[in-house]
Amino acid sequence: MQALLALRSWHWRAPDWAAAGVAGFAAGAVLMVLDLLWSSLFNADGPWRTSHMIAPLFLGTEPLRTTGYGFHAGVVSVALAVHYVLGVVFGLVMGAIMAQLHADARPGRALATGGILGIALYLVNFHGLPAFFPWLAELRGGDTLAAHVVFGCVAGLLYFRLKRTRGES
Repeated sequence: MQALLALRSWHWRAPDWAAAGVAGFAAGAVLMVLDLLWSSLFNADGPWRTSHMIAPLFLGTEPLRTTGYGFHAGVVSVALAVHYVLGVVFGLVMGAIMAQLHADARPGRALATGGILGIALYLVNFHGLPAFFPWLAELRGGDTLAAHVVFGCVAGLLYFRLKRTRGES
């Protein structure tokens, strides 16, 4: 009964949209650097493979088939734009979720919530989207999962640190 009464008194708690967008953008930068470092060191296909997997979401699969995984300015530019736009969108969604759950009240909660949302993002990106974009399944793996957890943790912690309090608004 107490839970039902709590639901009746629920109200929308507005997130700090600017902080959420910046957190997603900045966490996207961290993810991009991690991916470039990791793939440069451990991936036989080189550092541009991920770009060649993301760009076809908007360019079609022709660049994926014809350019290999070498550097191609057009492919990398589109991949960067897609990556950062999706990072901002994730940040906005994360901010809304964190505000409703009051997960932005303490740094540990923000970090944990961000990590969980990073796992959810990984599942959507690499287990859901391959139904429409089959080549994304090639990016599944522990390294990609770990990178998304780091992305979520960075985004959550940044949102906690950047959000304005009532007195700052």
